[in-house]
Amino acid sequence: MNTRNSVRIVEHFWQRLWQARHPDAIDQLVAEDFSITTGGVTIGSRDALMAWVSAFLESIDDFEFHVIEMFQSASGDRVITRWRVTGKNRGLIGFEPDGAPIDMTGTAVFQVREDGLLQHNWMERSALEVERNMEKFSVVAV
Repeated sequence: MNTRNSVRIVEHFWQRLWQARHPDAIDQLVAEDFSITTGGVTIGSRDALMAWVSAFLESIDDFEFHVIEMFQSASGDRVITRWRVTGKNRGLIGFEPDGAPIDMTGTAVFQVREDGLLQHNWMERSALEVERNMEKFSVVAV
């Protein structure tokens, strides 16, 4: 029986990286060859992940990250999380920074190595819905 608590490992990742906004935590929490697949694109390496996270955080004012629920597979090598991000548009998805409200949900599946480092993250997010809402907001705001 696996005694690894991978939920705690991913919870620590969410807390340090997204809730406390410390991209430098990547060096301690993810494998050197970590990759994330999101929106059909795979981002590989710690440096690329750090740049992606920094750009994402810079595109949302009043950024808040909330974990809705999290659980792990029986083997302990996968953790699934449903999450929510809120804030105000500061250039998300290529939109002009207009302060429009952002409310994005998503699902992340993490691969957790036996040594506790994160190896891969597959993420799906409600980017299309966010884009549609921002388009509505920009039409109303004009």
